[in-house]
Amino acid sequence: MTGYEPRPIDPAALGELRATDDAGRPCRPFTADEGGHPLRCCLRGNEPGERIALVSYAPLRRWAAATGASPGAYDEQGPVFIHAEACAGPDPEREGYPFSRPGALRTVRRYDAHGRIVGGRLLEIPAEEAKGFDAALDEAFADPEVALAQVRAVEYGCFHFEVRRD
Repeated sequence: MTGYEPRPIDPAALGELRATDDAGRPCRPFTADEGGHPLRCCLRGNEPGERIALVSYAPLRRWAAATGASPGAYDEQGPVFIHAEACAGPDPEREGYPFSRPGALRTVRRYDAHGRIVGGRLLEIPAEEAKGFDAALDEAFADPEVALAQVRAVEYGCFHFEVRRD
């Protein structure tokens, strides 16, 4: 069980990314030879043989467009894996946080309602993974200015998922 809801990429955004990504490039699906690529559409690793795509995604830009925020220079885009075709999304029976393994490094970036960074935290995922994420997100949302938090991999800077204030 997690204290927060990890959000995948919105299905409408996925439909757009499967045509043209946020860098303006056409989607180029491929059949994965191996498994484990972190799929941001369903928040799990892919299985070998699945059709997936690596696309450029701008999560803060898309959130800002929906909320009227203006992140300015904090708007960034980066690579994410998605299924090449629509999928069912995250498994509602899944427990824990996605792409979580003890020892992995994540950053939890905090953004205000304007889309500006108001802090962040390095998280080395502990053995009790959910407790580590819950503590980092509790800390983030203890600040009343924080509207959403993005979890990213430190090694590549890849967006993994976001959590929004209820």
